[in-house]
Amino acid sequence: MPDVIVYGTSSCPYCIRARMMLDKKGVNYKYIGLDETPERRGEMETRANGRTSVPQIFIDDRHIGGFDDMAELDIDDELNPLLGIA
Repeated sequence: MPDVIVYGTSSCPYCIRARMMLDKKGVNYKYIGLDETPERRGEMETRANGRTSVPQIFIDDRHIGGFDDMAELDIDDELNPLLGIA
């Protein structure tokens, strides 16, 4: 399975939805909570080409975007192959 990283905050409903989607698919992912580690926000923004909103989702080194972007990939049947799900 690929490495999946989600940057988010505890109060963000889209962060919660992104994590729920990945949990439902049985995907292991690393969650980086910016509430607990605000010093990592700059890292997220750099990796996300300046995007400052959360969540920011990465599959391997590919920037997926936010929850809406991930949901669109799922609707288009493009997410599961990226996640290594048959």
